[in-house]
Amino acid sequence: MRREWLWPVLVVTLVTAGCGQERAPVVSVAVQAPVKVARCLLKFPDKRAGVVARARLERDIARYVHGRPGRIVYGALDLVSGIRVGQGEHEHDLITASGAKVDILAALLSRKDGRLGEGELDLATRMITESDNSAADALWSRVGAGGGMSEFYRRIGLRETTPGPSKYWGGTTTSPADRIRLLRALVKGGGGLSAADRRTVLGLMERVQQDQAWGVSAAARAGDRVALKNGWTPRPFIHNTWAVTSYGRVSGPGRELLVSVQTDRQPGEGTGIQTIEGIARLIGARLDDLSPVITRPCPTEPIA
Repeated sequence: MRREWLWPVLVVTLVTAGCGQERAPVVSVAVQAPVKVARCLLKFPDKRAGVVARARLERDIARYVHGRPGRIVYGALDLVSGIRVGQGEHEHDLITASGAKVDILAALLSRKDGRLGEGELDLATRMITESDNSAADALWSRVGAGGGMSEFYRRIGLRETTPGPSKYWGGTTTSPADRIRLLRALVKGGGGLSAADRRTVLGLMERVQQDQAWGVSAAARAGDRVALKNGWTPRPFIHNTWAVTSYGRVSGPGRELLVSVQTDRQPGEGTGIQTIEGIARLIGARLDDLSPVITRPCPTEPIA
């Protein structure tokens, strides 16, 4: 009885030997690529590590501020994680200077349902992107100065903001907490601002000219988008010091950060800018540390 041998199938390339100068034919056998299996991972918030990271950040900012001159208050809110940090964020007797120009535009848009004339749009563009004071004067008077601005602040929920007296919009006082409320309304809606109104304001804040793009922009990572407005003015009657402020939105992958830093009694504009950027840089660099996660593999057994 003839026996047949069954050989295992090998995934190889077979070469048949030949004689003379002829090349051996090559016979290829298809090779199946290995299948990659995705690994199942579960992520849980690490609350303890988050508390430790927050305490460390707040301590480091406090040390930094302690070594800087003047009065300094700040607040920050990340709309993605819900993380908040701040110090003195409800102090509301610091002037905004040119920071009030966003308020003027938002109040005007909320009254006009976004329908700005060509001349008004030109004034608004110069007021925000160039910080043009004459344009701010013109639009402040159209809003109704104190009365119209007060009504806008009530409607949008800025309880810690008071419009400047008479024609002096730069004397508007506010708090970091109210600056963040305003930014949140611009991002999420509220206060009678339509989606088109909000796009107009934030779009202009993203186009602030380069020499005025300092401040809370220091919180940005590479590729983040920044929309901000800064304010700066000498205070000759307060020991020849300066008030310097910056607030804005820093957005990117996994982040929607709203930041406001206000200073006064600064020895100069540059000192105020350095202080603001130092605080913003600390917050931006360490924000992710405040909501850490623990990663674990998925259970192998199904849950009964």
